[in-house]
Amino acid sequence: MVLVLFASLLLVNGIVQGEFAQDGAVESTSDTDQVPDEALSGGPIIQTDGDTTTTVDAGDYQIVLTFDDGPSPEYTPEILDVLAEYDVPATFFMIGAEISKYPGLTKEVLDGGHEIGIHTYTHPDMSTKNDWRRSVEMQETQYALAGAAGVTSVIFRPPYSSTVAALDNTNWAVMEEMGERGYLTVVNDLDSRDWEEDVTNADIVEAVTPDDGAGAVLLFHDGGGNRSKTAAALRTVIPSLKDAGYTFTTVSALTGMNTVNPAATTEEWVLGLGIVSAVQVATNATVWFSVLLLVLGVITVLRLVLMLALGRRHARRYRNGDAIWGQPYTEPVTVIVPAYNEKECIADTLRSLVASTHPIRVVVVDDGSDDGTAEIAEGLGYENVTVVRQPNGGKSAALNNGIAHATTEVVVMMDGDTVFEPDTVRLLVQPFASAEIGAVAGNAKVANRNTMIAIWQHIEYVVGFSIDRRAYDVMRCMATVPGAIGAFRREALQQVNGLSDDTLAEDTDLTIAIIRAGWRVVYEERARAWTEAPSTMSQLWRQRYRWSYGTMQAMWKHRRALFEKGAGGKFGRRGLLNLAVFQTLLPLLSPLIDVFLVYGLIFLDPVTTVIAWLGMLGVQLISTLYAFRLDHESLKPLWRLPLQQFVYRQLMYLVLIQSVLAAVGGIRLGWQKLRRTGGLNALMGSRLPTGDGPS
Repeated sequence: MVLVLFASLLLVNGIVQGEFAQDGAVESTSDTDQVPDEALSGGPIIQTDGDTTTTVDAGDYQIVLTFDDGPSPEYTPEILDVLAEYDVPATFFMIGAEISKYPGLTKEVLDGGHEIGIHTYTHPDMSTKNDWRRSVEMQETQYALAGAAGVTSVIFRPPYSSTVAALDNTNWAVMEEMGERGYLTVVNDLDSRDWEEDVTNADIVEAVTPDDGAGAVLLFHDGGGNRSKTAAALRTVIPSLKDAGYTFTTVSALTGMNTVNPAATTEEWVLGLGIVSAVQVATNATVWFSVLLLVLGVITVLRLVLMLALGRRHARRYRNGDAIWGQPYTEPVTVIVPAYNEKECIADTLRSLVASTHPIRVVVVDDGSDDGTAEIAEGLGYENVTVVRQPNGGKSAALNNGIAHATTEVVVMMDGDTVFEPDTVRLLVQPFASAEIGAVAGNAKVANRNTMIAIWQHIEYVVGFSIDRRAYDVMRCMATVPGAIGAFRREALQQVNGLSDDTLAEDTDLTIAIIRAGWRVVYEERARAWTEAPSTMSQLWRQRYRWSYGTMQAMWKHRRALFEKGAGGKFGRRGLLNLAVFQTLLPLLSPLIDVFLVYGLIFLDPVTTVIAWLGMLGVQLISTLYAFRLDHESLKPLWRLPLQQFVYRQLMYLVLIQSVLAAVGGIRLGWQKLRRTGGLNALMGSRLPTGDGPS
């Protein structure tokens, strides 16, 4: 609904902001057999009903000043000042779109004693439009005038019109149709040419000075382009004509009408007010969104530069490996594996663990599985693997049960669908040699890179871990130790009372709680875990829906961190704000940005729009290339990155939108289980050990 509303506002703004070509004389053709002689040889004010045609011209030494294409906030006030200074009336043929944008200025023209005529709504060549379009152009302009100034108009000037000498069958058909609708058509006798770039003040004076005292309808412009010469020229033209004996009059005075702007009916005023209000809202919304887009673009680029710099700093800091933490950490650790219906993956998971180069004890917590997961784990016969059964209580309960069965100072938590490399645990726990470390995040890798969806997730994982988590480590605002691979000091876990089921993002909730308790959380990129990513859109949707919803729950739960002192306050003002802006607000606005991109292609300069979009894509590509280099990953998958912008990104937007609506509605979700295909060892080939026997 928001997207449709925003697209509608952009469409309205695009129509009223559309640029049009400059007015000029239209060459007449030889096809004039349908044009009455009275029109071809008469005056510039034409009345016709299809059968009878009469014209009116300006009498000797009489001048009608007319201005086309306004109102313009830049030039119309200048022209009004000149007219007021010399006490001269004029007729302004206004464009409906400009009236809608500047209703106050339209009213100012009317209050200044001037007349207002219709110049269509979007300034098209009316002779090339069908009956419906011509009707809309006229009616919408009347409504806009009614909403802005409370009046309508009975005079009309076609866009791109010239003198009566330029009439032919094509443009006469338009005038005839307008005459049947009750309009007087007003063309001109003399064109000031104020729309020409190289015209001088003297040129304008010469162009609008009649010969031998003849009267004339003069054409000037107060909008539609650069009209800076018009007001200046009027200060010369008006005194010059007055000195020559001319007087200034109006269309109504020449035709004997009381007014060309009768009061609008209540219905016309209401409809007009609706149009004017809609245009005002659309214009303001577009302007503010353009400013917001610029600000967000600058912030995004600056954030990306900062993240890359911090990521590089992290990579340099950890170049010395384990030595930065002091003496190697060699104490045994407990690995907790929560499992719910993991029969496809549990064997691979345990085989990878028993091949660990670090002394470990494995606790598998079977959370009420009904597919034989516990039996498979026990049947492998590994001496250092203990299987604990519990009724289904969710992932948090399973992990807490595992922590209760742990006897070591450090515990490692992983998912039941994940496999570790032999050195993963050893590398993951080395930071615990430093007493300030409360938790360590490992590097989760996508194993099943055999579908487009999985490859997109692979790209996302590499950037998220290789750049973002490195930067969060340096800034000490790591929001999430991933459930697939994380290590924790038991003292820190006990201090925050273990995992909570308050949120669906139990890993994010736990990590934030540990930081707020005063512990430091770091990232160890060398400790890698291989997991099977969702391979279908529906599976990916369910997973990311749970993640997004849980993250928002965790942000709300720990919102007071924004105002705390110490480590918790630093995290709140760095980590929470980062989550709020770049993982919630900006993604929510991204669909609107995509719609704005389409708007730019249609209504703005498409080349500039494409260049801006390609520029942002280029910046993203550079950061992705750097992330892959830091993580020693092959660059081959990156040709899918442009495609990711048109499918995967939009899917993530929709997931986030649904999550926000669920959060607002207070909906609770359970531990959602993704269907696994299993066989991670086979998927990864020789990258993992076989682990074909008990340790």
